[in-house]
Amino acid sequence: MAGIKLIQREALRVIFPRRQTCCGQPAYNSGFPKEAKKVALKQIEIFPENYPIVVPSGSCAGMMKHHYPLLFAGDARLDSIQQFSNRIVELSEFMVRTLNVKLEDRGAPIKVTWHSSCHALREMQIIEYSKSLIRQLQNVQLIELQNEFECCGFGGTFAVKQPDISGAMVSDKVADIQQTAAARLLTGDCGCLMNISGAMEYQKIPIKGQHFAEFIWERINA
Repeated sequence: MAGIKLIQREALRVIFPRRQTCCGQPAYNSGFPKEAKKVALKQIEIFPENYPIVVPSGSCAGMMKHHYPLLFAGDARLDSIQQFSNRIVELSEFMVRTLNVKLEDRGAPIKVTWHSSCHALREMQIIEYSKSLIRQLQNVQLIELQNEFECCGFGGTFAVKQPDISGAMVSDKVADIQQTAAARLLTGDCGCLMNISGAMEYQKIPIKGQHFAEFIWERINA
């Protein structure tokens, strides 16, 4: 909802098809391409108009933009899939490159740190757009993680299939977050957010995790 409000703030109308579902990444990553194709085709049906499709998740955006065409390689429907994938844009990139958003911070001084999800960093390559929005907030100090480029250990079903490895990875991530002395952890992917926030809550670490869109909306409306 915060992402929608940020776009509406720029005098754009947001169309939110209520029939939209998961992007299909869990099935795809688990080795079920037929099931993933069904999900992908459903999304194409639901978003027929040639408008940008803004996704508030680097992971989901990466799946829809880069992996849908791979999933349908050699398929007669590839052209329509590619046309759909070309319309995918992650929220922070859309805000910076398309809307040229300007933000006025109305909140109290705060220190935050940022976790870069693997897909946002390596596939979508949009991290600097997210950080540039945060850096517009005058009273927000962004403290970089020492090991920012390391995975948090979520990886969807990876966390279930390899719990010991996943647990060790998120513990390393939490320790890195703690050393920043930040009051807030920001990211652009809710899977990572759930994983890291859950680990911090379990360890009784009083650092709040938040999607960057929620944080920005909170700051400009304080």
